[in-house]
Amino acid sequence: MSHLSSSPPKHKGEHKGHSLPRGSERGGSSRDKDRSVSVSSSVSMPAGGKGSRTNCVQSTPQKVPNRLISEKSPYLLQHAYNPVDWYPWGQEAFDKARKENKPIFLSVGYSTCHWCHMMEEESFRNEEIGRLLNEDFVSVKVDREERPDVDKVYMTFVQATSSGGGWPMSVWLTPNLQPFVGGTYFPPEDGLTRVGFRTVLLRIRDQWKQNKNALLENSQRVTTALLARSEISTGDRQLPPSAATMNSRCFQQLDEGYDEEYGGFAEAPKFPTPVILSFLFSYWLSHRLTQDGSRAQQMALHTLKMMANGGIRDHIGQGFHRYSTDRQWHVPHFEKMLYDQGQLAVAYSQAFQISGDEFYSDVAKGILLYVARNLSHRSGGFYSAEDADSPPERGMPPKEGAFYVWTIKEVQQLLPEPVLGATEPLTSGQLLMKHYGLTEAGNISPSQDPKGELQGQNVLTIRYSLELTAARFGLEVEVVRTLLNTGLEKLFQARKRRPKPHLDSKMLAAWNGLMVSGYAVTGAVLGMERLVSYATNGAKFLKRHMFDVASSRLMRTCYAGSGGTVEHSNPPCWGFLEDYAFVVRGLLDLYEASLESAWLEWALRLQDTQDRLFWDSRGGGYFCSEAELGPGLPLRLKDDQDGAEPSANSVSAHNLLRLHGFTGHKDWIDKCVCLLTAFSERMRRVPVALPEMVRALSAHQQTLKQIVICGDPQAKDTKALVQCVHSIYIPNKVLILADGDPSSFLSRQLPFLSTLRRLEDRATAYVCENQACSMPITEPSELRKLLHH
Repeated sequence: MSHLSSSPPKHKGEHKGHSLPRGSERGGSSRDKDRSVSVSSSVSMPAGGKGSRTNCVQSTPQKVPNRLISEKSPYLLQHAYNPVDWYPWGQEAFDKARKENKPIFLSVGYSTCHWCHMMEEESFRNEEIGRLLNEDFVSVKVDREERPDVDKVYMTFVQATSSGGGWPMSVWLTPNLQPFVGGTYFPPEDGLTRVGFRTVLLRIRDQWKQNKNALLENSQRVTTALLARSEISTGDRQLPPSAATMNSRCFQQLDEGYDEEYGGFAEAPKFPTPVILSFLFSYWLSHRLTQDGSRAQQMALHTLKMMANGGIRDHIGQGFHRYSTDRQWHVPHFEKMLYDQGQLAVAYSQAFQISGDEFYSDVAKGILLYVARNLSHRSGGFYSAEDADSPPERGMPPKEGAFYVWTIKEVQQLLPEPVLGATEPLTSGQLLMKHYGLTEAGNISPSQDPKGELQGQNVLTIRYSLELTAARFGLEVEVVRTLLNTGLEKLFQARKRRPKPHLDSKMLAAWNGLMVSGYAVTGAVLGMERLVSYATNGAKFLKRHMFDVASSRLMRTCYAGSGGTVEHSNPPCWGFLEDYAFVVRGLLDLYEASLESAWLEWALRLQDTQDRLFWDSRGGGYFCSEAELGPGLPLRLKDDQDGAEPSANSVSAHNLLRLHGFTGHKDWIDKCVCLLTAFSERMRRVPVALPEMVRALSAHQQTLKQIVICGDPQAKDTKALVQCVHSIYIPNKVLILADGDPSSFLSRQLPFLSTLRRLEDRATAYVCENQACSMPITEPSELRKLLHH
């Protein structure tokens, strides 16, 4: 393998977020000083190309669109006026490459990716680079959020043949779609320590003409090696590994990488990784009388508190940014992704269940307020993301974070009112600046701002507790709370007048499923029916706009049209494994929050479709894509890492356990065991790469609780028992409403429900394990005792 760069890579475009707390991961900040680029290759490349170098002149976008103008993806549409003759992923491009015997240049990114914007501006708008691509390559542009299968296959190649991965991803393929060179972001021209995109194109063009057979042979060898390396199968194993061992090793690995001072599990960049926090809460529950159990709880709660106090949280408009560029959670990469909001709402709700501290429930409510305000379609669906970049003022070029940062002068002008009763002269602005750490020079380090775009600017980050700020100025805590909230609201109203970041109005089934869970779980935990209704509307949207009744299949994407309409691509983009897994999880959470069995029925139907389309009957576990969806792709993968989003196989393992609890169908337990067995080797080798699956392994080897409430769903005594269940952190359970109707869906699935009676005509709870039920309970306090025990 050779690298087309003369220095170690420091930045790989938008960093591929990992759950692993590994210090060796580089890159991540979209403001990293060194943007060196590595190019991975399956053959040696000569160092030619520089002798004939001429300067690439930046062109203005052409007026005539290319064929991407017909696409729905916001990311593809961002490239519709490039001079590059782009093709979307599909047979037309592949046929052209084969007919003209040209390599394919595959460029993969997403619409809110900072370095994708940079490469589009610097290289893809460039007339000369456009000519090179059009003459010697077939150029294909892919939105990774629309086609996660394409992204995963070629990211596997890039990561295997270089020291990292990220977006934009740049890969060169044979006409048969086998990769032979890969990299990430490229500057247009050579620098002292990095190879320019134009040079890379010239070298690959020459190699293709002179050494094509060697390229093809090496490409085949690499693909064969990747196939062997990526295989996940039960092999000759009969059972998954011991949950106790995997739990202990996963916890130890997390403990070793934990940041005692600021929380989190790496130096920088720092990602939220809710899957890790979820694992730590589960670990605490099963080890709560041990030192390690207490430690796990402290690690998770401290991390959540530090994140919520830091600049990674938007203190003015709520919601969380993608990741922190520093160890302190202070300066974020400012894009906001839907999948983070959905998962973090659940994490903060669980933190409230465990601690009883309303700090956490307030953060969860803030996240959901942000999503309702900024990422919601009026028909109930949820948009994908908001960009990091926006113009500081209208007519100016976009800058990262411009929408979110503040100067001292702006805050002083907006909040000039004197604060009465303070021990020294004080304005509302000065109070807010002290509490949130704003300074005259700006609180962003020059090392995090190499371009100087954020000089004199401040990111709000909570520096002191309300009590300390109040004591500092001799004020009551409630007075300070009110003054700060009033100040934040004024900043929010002022910020509305700024040019907004780009909204990616694409709607993805998988991320909508995560968001349904976010609203359902938080609404249930806090007893807020309004939040549960958002989850219900999200599920209705999925069923109305993203589900094909005839085939029982989910669609991957739909798009916001004009006038509040919903549009689809033609032909439709069908769902991937993660769409089914995350939507089924969302529907199970929604059933427990609303107790409307229609959602449970739909979840069962989708699970049947998932099993039919994705299950590997030979090796166990689920493939990420349908066999028919990716013809020609060199690999059909099973996702084996819980990262920024959980692995769909990890989520499926939990879903299968819960569905068995709701229905008693043994087939789903058998599938769960087979799945966990298939991933045994990966869990044994690096359990911390699969914390969500280790959690599922523990749930399987413990006993699932079936908590049955017999009663009228609208009656107060039923609601009191249900709310008691929701207020306690019990991850390994299903909550079932038995309304006394023997013909109901759940009564038909679980015949034993008909034997459970209400006591003295009152709502009555039973806690069942291993087909044995507790004595009937009518008092919430008694139920609480039993569940805590």
